[in-house]
Amino acid sequence: MSEASPGPLALVGSGEYLPQMTDIEASLIAGRPARYVQLATAAVPDGPEVVAHWHELGRLQAQRIGVEQVVIAVNDRSDAMKPELASMIEGAGLIYMSGGNPGYLADALRDTPVWDAMVAAWQNGAALAGCSAGAMAMTSWVPSLRHPKKGGTPGLGLLSHLKVIPHFDMFTKRMPDVAARFLLPFDEDATVLGIDEDTAIVGGPEDWTVHGLQSAWILRPDAKKELPNGTSFTTKGALA
Repeated sequence: MSEASPGPLALVGSGEYLPQMTDIEASLIAGRPARYVQLATAAVPDGPEVVAHWHELGRLQAQRIGVEQVVIAVNDRSDAMKPELASMIEGAGLIYMSGGNPGYLADALRDTPVWDAMVAAWQNGAALAGCSAGAMAMTSWVPSLRHPKKGGTPGLGLLSHLKVIPHFDMFTKRMPDVAARFLLPFDEDATVLGIDEDTAIVGGPEDWTVHGLQSAWILRPDAKKELPNGTSFTTKGALA
């Protein structure tokens, strides 16, 4: 019997559970168990109404795709320590972390049974996706975009060679210095990626393809490379 191989990873700029992202989410779970596991943990600081909103959007997306929605109600770190919640992840075809506060998400999940179960499911073939905060949290370091003077927090470390700026097209309009917050001080060992809204990069951990309505970007202090929809690229020596 051959050993299972990891499933695809998806880092999404925005648009989780919305109709414009249905094809991407359907492709992630295609050929895998019809269990769509969803965590809205990053939205907890915004209040229960916002969390409920994400759960409803996730329900509608699962319905469009024709799969079962499985909500993992991790509201804080104590929830993420519960074996009964971790066990709900087993048998997932797609695990998705939606948006909100990336630092809160990383602090809630880091070194917990729930995160361990998510990684184990991915290693055994499930797709693992994060949108906005969910994408940022999968890296090694999560800068604070809302309060830059506070620095940031360690990420979950699954993609320790990446830093991710979601909503990249929106942030560059509203916060022209957003790239500098990720690039300085510059780390030669980390690739900085901007991912536009309604856009995802799929594959990983180093080889990716851009899917969606806009582009992804590879960023360095002296260069910016656009990666339109359909572009395949590697984050190993990205702009060397």
